[in-house]
Amino acid sequence: MNTVVMVGQNRSMAGPLALAPLNSVSLRDQAYALLKDAIAATDIYGERRPLRLDERQLTQALGVSRTPVREALSILEQEGFVRTVPRRGIFIVRKSKREIIEMIQMWAALEGMSARLATLHALDSEIGKLRHLFDEFENSPPSAHISEYSDANIAFHQMIIRLGGSQLIADATKNLFIHVRAIRKLTISQDNRAARSIVDHLNIIEALERRDTELAERLTRQHTLGLATHVERYCDFLD
Repeated sequence: MNTVVMVGQNRSMAGPLALAPLNSVSLRDQAYALLKDAIAATDIYGERRPLRLDERQLTQALGVSRTPVREALSILEQEGFVRTVPRRGIFIVRKSKREIIEMIQMWAALEGMSARLATLHALDSEIGKLRHLFDEFENSPPSAHISEYSDANIAFHQMIIRLGGSQLIADATKNLFIHVRAIRKLTISQDNRAARSIVDHLNIIEALERRDTELAERLTRQHTLGLATHVERYCDFLD
């Protein structure tokens, strides 16, 4: 039930505000969003040990009771991001090599379509922002700033999705992103991928700037499928 709170007595000030008390649902949603962001920022595949979550530590860190945390973890488990192991605890899920490859392939198809849509609908100024992601690597190779380049690389792929302007594609890639991001971050320093990656990115940007629909879609799709090929060849540790 909403409660009316009077704000000030002066007629020039705002009138009553209708406020609903905080409830467990809103706390659950906040806990869910924060936990999901934290999982996305975790080096899921860089670690070899199981990534166990301590429910008590989570409640302390979030400053809430166990109920909204448990509810948030339940949603994350339904979405496949965590797994409960009886008598052992809750763990962040790592995908198998085959699952990762299939996720990358799906991302490649959706990102390629986003690039196609971007050539048709995105503003020149928005496409121009892609090029600025790589300004700091003009005078030194990405390998000299691998952490910064990794962040720029991930931002590039997210921006391609946004430039496409399709909410359905954005929603479909949202849950793929956590694992695809983790694999991109892990592999960018392998097999000279960073140097080849920036060349691909600049070619994609040029195709977008020229509004070359077919080329932009093809280059974007092929670039991401290259990650799937790399995982197939070099990421046996995923199994």
